[in-house]
Amino acid sequence: DVAGNLVDCYLPVFGWWSPENRCHWRLADPQPPVGHPAWEGNTDGAIYLVVCMGAPSTSGGFVWRADPPPGFGGSGPTPEELAQRAVEHLPLAQPQFGMTPTPGSTGLVGLPVWLWLSGDVWAPVSATASVPGLSVTATATPVTVEWDMGDGTTVTCRSAGIPYEPSAGDSMSPECGHRYDRPSSGEPDEAYDVTATVTWDIQWSGGGASGALTQTRSATTQARIGE
Repeated sequence: DVAGNLVDCYLPVFGWWSPENRCHWRLADPQPPVGHPAWEGNTDGAIYLVVCMGAPSTSGGFVWRADPPPGFGGSGPTPEELAQRAVEHLPLAQPQFGMTPTPGSTGLVGLPVWLWLSGDVWAPVSATASVPGLSVTATATPVTVEWDMGDGTTVTCRSAGIPYEPSAGDSMSPECGHRYDRPSSGEPDEAYDVTATVTWDIQWSGGGASGALTQTRSATTQARIGE
């Protein structure tokens, strides 16, 4: 600038200016499909749209790079930092779940306990964080729900489970269930503490970078079991 300070050079239409070749670089959005000539046979990195104003001897258009060019993104956040912002905006709420016996009622030793998550929770969710010239999207997919039954037993399920229906009688849940072999008398509040923990696999990408994270959300209720 006029004071002699270094500043980021970014134009919304052309992208970030790079001192490497005196061209503007912008991520192609959407990225060309795999197999497009711009990838030059590569599968990593990213494709950029390059505009070279005042540098007629330098070619522009689609260019593949394994890493962003110097100056890309300026002094702003890195793709990894933007990924963390995107993850913070993912709607990963504490699980709401159903169970037989229902809280407040009493089940019996040996009878099946059905376990399930309520609502539309077993589906991927996404969030995007952006700054000028750089955008990162994180997508979280539920992979397991682990049920700590309070009696020393852990049940791991790979689905949301199926809500109990009276027509099922005393059959076990076909997806996610448990049987207690002793009553909950003697436990605090005369009931077992039951905790459901959902594990989310998070994949993020943007700015020529990508990564994976894992997060969990938990909720607890009680199961009262009699003889």
